[in-house]
Amino acid sequence: MKKRNSTVTIRKFRAPASSSPICVSRHACQNLLLGFLTFLLCLPAATAGAASPSGDKNHEKPYALIFGTVWGPGDHPLYGVKVKIRRADQKKAKWELFSDHNGEFAVRVPPGPADYLVTADLKGYKSPNGKQLQAGEEVKVHIDNDERADVGLHLKQ
Repeated sequence: MKKRNSTVTIRKFRAPASSSPICVSRHACQNLLLGFLTFLLCLPAATAGAASPSGDKNHEKPYALIFGTVWGPGDHPLYGVKVKIRRADQKKAKWELFSDHNGEFAVRVPPGPADYLVTADLKGYKSPNGKQLQAGEEVKVHIDNDERADVGLHLKQ
């Protein structure tokens, strides 16, 4: 077996003769870095005090919260149950939502004195164990102001 001689070509980059290297002193680099860090530290304080262009639109309107959990017959939270919420003086549900994987649901309602009825709608719902479930009683919730009311919907077999 013969040894082959291989040649390696190394090319070096050379700047054109017209350009000159930039020399920066160590002191100038430290001042530049210190100035940049000062800018970064002052940036959040400067933007926090600035007025927003939207004015009062940035403030949220007050609301009350109805928060609840749908419980199955074995006191396990149920996922995917349709929950209907309506004012007590109305016949039709204004809010319809589904329970999440923890069996929980939440809806914002207007603040102020009002009564709400919360029910579970089981049309088309299949329980995890395949048994037919029945809705429990309607839960009455009273809201006085901008507050949170916690409820539990217990379903029967």
